[in-house]
Amino acid sequence: MPLRHCLLALSVAVVWGLNFVAISASLEHFPPMFLVALRFAVVAIPTVLFVPAPGVPLRWLLGYGCGFGIVQFLFLFWGMAVGMPTGLASLVLQSSAPFTVLLGATVLRERISARQLAGILVGVGGLAVVGWYRAETASVVPFLLTVAGAFGWAVGNICGRLAKPSSPVRLMLWMCVVPPLPMFALAFVVEGPTRIGVSLSTLGAPGAWAALLGLAYTVLIAGVLGSGAWTWLLARHPAGVVAPFSMLAPVVGMTAAWLVLRETVAAWELLGGLLIVGGVLLGCVGRQGTGTRLPRVAPPGAPEPSEARVAGNGRPVNPRPPG
Repeated sequence: MPLRHCLLALSVAVVWGLNFVAISASLEHFPPMFLVALRFAVVAIPTVLFVPAPGVPLRWLLGYGCGFGIVQFLFLFWGMAVGMPTGLASLVLQSSAPFTVLLGATVLRERISARQLAGILVGVGGLAVVGWYRAETASVVPFLLTVAGAFGWAVGNICGRLAKPSSPVRLMLWMCVVPPLPMFALAFVVEGPTRIGVSLSTLGAPGAWAALLGLAYTVLIAGVLGSGAWTWLLARHPAGVVAPFSMLAPVVGMTAAWLVLRETVAAWELLGGLLIVGGVLLGCVGRQGTGTRLPRVAPPGAPEPSEARVAGNGRPVNPRPPG
């Protein structure tokens, strides 16, 4: 890639890494389930009013919205709200990539190469290390919730791929229409109208501005601008060249959590996180020009971009849904 394109990819990784700190700021004020509903409602309203429908089967649109939108963000926000460290969450969420490969093999009957299998085993080993350490030293529930969020992301990847949209961007936007109503209803039942009402009635209180800025960052900066730039890059370069830049996002996320939130990560957690990221790279990054595709890795808050198919000569052709 040209230097300016590399710098753009690096910028997107930085934006996505900082997004976890933005989510943490929003969770300081809003209940997690209500925050999920707000996050998607902000995008859903203008989408319904101004964006043409993606023209895909309804079942895959609903599956994409439920997996990527509801399950991923529900469990991620819930996990962070009950104690999952912000930086560690950015690492553990990368396990969505091996989950996507496994679902592709079981649902779509795709062949798993030896390299992908090795990457899955390394990634699962990393999850086991983090889970073991969390079980020994703290509650394992936040970790399991984050893993469930990563699995929801993988389910969304598969549904997005099966949708085969002519415009992946429109599918990405219309996916945001699915979560708001179910999440508002779930928040009302689980978190209660009183807790939701307090979060809204105290928006003028000191400190609430940080939550609103975090929500705006998640939707506009990490979502619209970040995903837009990422999709633009994927349309011009092989996926195997662009996608590894996303592995820098958890590095930025952990660094930002350390600098801003004063979070520290134990050596065993760091080792497990490195194994997860290493497994993703080992199993999903192919040689340029081979046509190997990488399951899309985009931190939460950023709507899922499309992948680009790569021809045998290494040149990108028509974008495909995430896989």
